[in-house]
Amino acid sequence: MSYDLVIKNGWVVDGSGLPRYRGDVGVIAGRIAAIGRIRESAREVIDAEGRVVTPGFVDGHTHMDAQIFWDPLGTCSCWHGITSVVMGNCGFTLAPCAKEDRHLVIRNLQRAEDISVEAMEAGIDWRWTTFPQFLDTLESLPKGINYSGYLGHSALRTYVMGERAFEKPATEDDLAAMERELRGAIAAGAMGFTTSRSPSHETPDGRPVASRVAAWDEVRRLVGAMGEMNAGSFEIAGEGVDRTDDNPGLRDYHRRLRDLAVETGRPVTFGLFTRRDAPKVWRTYLDLLEDTAAAGGRMFAQVHSRALSSVLSFKTQLPFDRLPVWKELRALPLAEQARRLRDPELRRALVRASRERDEGKALGTEARPVPFEWLFVMETPDGPHRSIAEVARERGCDPVEVMIDLALEKDMEVFFLHPVANENQDYALELIKHRRSVVTFSDSGAHVSQLMDASLQTHLLSYWVRAKQALTLEEAVRMLTFDTATQWGFTDRGLIREGFAADLVVFDPDTVGAEMPEVVADLPSGARRLIQRARGFAATVVNGETVLRDGKHTGALPGRLLRGPLASRS
Repeated sequence: MSYDLVIKNGWVVDGSGLPRYRGDVGVIAGRIAAIGRIRESAREVIDAEGRVVTPGFVDGHTHMDAQIFWDPLGTCSCWHGITSVVMGNCGFTLAPCAKEDRHLVIRNLQRAEDISVEAMEAGIDWRWTTFPQFLDTLESLPKGINYSGYLGHSALRTYVMGERAFEKPATEDDLAAMERELRGAIAAGAMGFTTSRSPSHETPDGRPVASRVAAWDEVRRLVGAMGEMNAGSFEIAGEGVDRTDDNPGLRDYHRRLRDLAVETGRPVTFGLFTRRDAPKVWRTYLDLLEDTAAAGGRMFAQVHSRALSSVLSFKTQLPFDRLPVWKELRALPLAEQARRLRDPELRRALVRASRERDEGKALGTEARPVPFEWLFVMETPDGPHRSIAEVARERGCDPVEVMIDLALEKDMEVFFLHPVANENQDYALELIKHRRSVVTFSDSGAHVSQLMDASLQTHLLSYWVRAKQALTLEEAVRMLTFDTATQWGFTDRGLIREGFAADLVVFDPDTVGAEMPEVVADLPSGARRLIQRARGFAATVVNGETVLRDGKHTGALPGRLLRGPLASRS
């Protein structure tokens, strides 16, 4: 027997959580064909001596719906061991929508997910109207990794209701039309249905995104349709009742989520973070997970491996950008900003202005004024990070002067971090270890100038496994592979087993980790985004073909569209 690919001499960490073992992995026709000691020849051999071989990582929370059209590799996710992603979270998708109505779905995505309008207009070849047609379009695109997608509530609502979706409740005819479209999408391969009721999701003109206008009965009816089909999962960006410990709406919201899971029989999932302004709320969500399971429903939380932080810099966004003196400076080219920042008079004016009240409303991970004790200098990828307040005390100067000086000292390349959630890492670890959570939620493809969380998987390995020794390597790999693949129904991925799809990652556990972020202007129309590469990855294999070697693309594009359960059965 001859193999297409053999990965030799590695330590196999197979995704199950069981102890590693020394072995080879052989691949034929995109599938794992043999595991053990392989002596036969192969068209390609990867020597994994001193490294581990794991299943490819699965990310269940991305927004690559637009990015897939201009970036088949799925950067930055692919650099961090991701081989399969789920798109269309939080109710935001590009379908269903006719080309002439694309402004409706773009409006939903623009501010809520920080995706450039110019990039979407220049980079997307709009060849669909319905969601099944959208899936067929995705299938035809070149892909370096595997993609799957939900149907989003905001797109569904605007498809059926047009401009009324941003203002009006749905009529019975509207609901019937939405239900028909949802059923057709699930049958064609949608992974499920998503919505947002989050107050942080607004359009550029300050209105709620379309899904936020929907009554809860509309959500129940649509998820109920999936229940009747016995297919698809439901993801929700919640109602914002978790921002204080004593919100009277929290108990009612939890009751509605629990009842929805029990009544429909469909899995319900959401992101779960801790917040310093509401330090007790996250535990009520853990209680909700257990209460739902006890009542016979399926529910799991998506959790992060570190603080959820806005990444700030002079190249992207700063907390003071809307203040008049700062706004004038920030409109200049970066080199001119650097020159003017050396002017003592302007520096004094900038420091004074930073103390003014910013009347603008910042949403989500948009930059906003923050106590300098909670603004950190990103000197290394993993931290620990010193606060601006701490550095200011060391230098004996104003915190804003510290930010200016650090930027000038580093040729404007310095990054600052503002944690907006998961500030307490002991709590974050508790969430990571919870039996009803999965480690995901990179938001890749969205918040491109605000966040850089595509590296959350490598952070789990470099920080919680290697540095803190809070998890074994086997536990962490299981969390990134089998656990995520199982929750999203990828029945032939997430384990190294004969017959499974050959999505594999080879990395050095002693060096794996994230590099420092960069700002690049590589989006269509030249729009900027943050990227973050990784170290320690020797190879990433997708469907049996090596896509990356030492972080460099081989030219292979073997990725596939992974359709949902009904389409897979047919």
